[in-house]
Amino acid sequence: MSPVARPVRRRATGQTFDPAPATRWLLEQYRQRAVFGPFPAAVAPRTLAQAHIVQRAFAEAKARACGPAVGWKIALASPVMQQMVGLDSPVSGRLHRDQVVSTPAHTRGADYGRLIVEFEIAVRLGRDLGPDGPALTAASVFSAVSALGPALELADDRRADYALLARNGLQLVADNAWNQGVVLGCLREDWAALDLDGLRGEAFINGHSVGAGRGADLMGGPLSALAWLVNDVRGRGETLRAGEIVMLGSLVTSKFPVAGDRLVYRLEGFEPVELQIN
Repeated sequence: MSPVARPVRRRATGQTFDPAPATRWLLEQYRQRAVFGPFPAAVAPRTLAQAHIVQRAFAEAKARACGPAVGWKIALASPVMQQMVGLDSPVSGRLHRDQVVSTPAHTRGADYGRLIVEFEIAVRLGRDLGPDGPALTAASVFSAVSALGPALELADDRRADYALLARNGLQLVADNAWNQGVVLGCLREDWAALDLDGLRGEAFINGHSVGAGRGADLMGGPLSALAWLVNDVRGRGETLRAGEIVMLGSLVTSKFPVAGDRLVYRLEGFEPVELQIN
């Protein structure tokens, strides 16, 4: 994949930040299947705004192999996770069409540096949400959701040393928050009557429970998490489109499955989501 990034002028300072060198470096890291590590100083983003510029350029380049962006994800939803990478808020990333599949699904563990699976609630948007207008809340974003249900996120931490992540938070943003795919369950259009904050999800690996959580664990509730994501994206002048999928964060701590594992995720009121690791 060759980058399609262009220099972006930052109005506040008049300085130009060119994401192309950082994008090329990221693409080469993935081509070599290199261990996650810091950007070379000469190309590293210095601010969160610059990291988002690199993320956008990286997503444009990745689209050549993985299809266009078709949705968004939230990472680092909890303060503990944010502290671990040296940031003070969650971050967002993009989903790509060819990496979004329906349950049941399978993947090869050998295709990742180190596979991570998370157990999430996903929504499908029913209308565009552009950058204009007031900030959204859980109540005001309610009408934008056309369907809701369980999903697994697949990510690749490329064997990152978690003890060093506090120095590399901006790189995690630029690296699209490590997303490498989604397994969607059946999304219900009649979700509005559900108690979303009380919705219980449980994860199983090889038939054994490995954790459970409730909707309220997602930044106070799924719709609160969605409102944060929408406001974050709109604040950068971008539009969320009708039909896009938004992953709202994991109800269960991240798991690191290996070849032979079978993962099942059960969200109350929905059919289970299944993933086999080959």
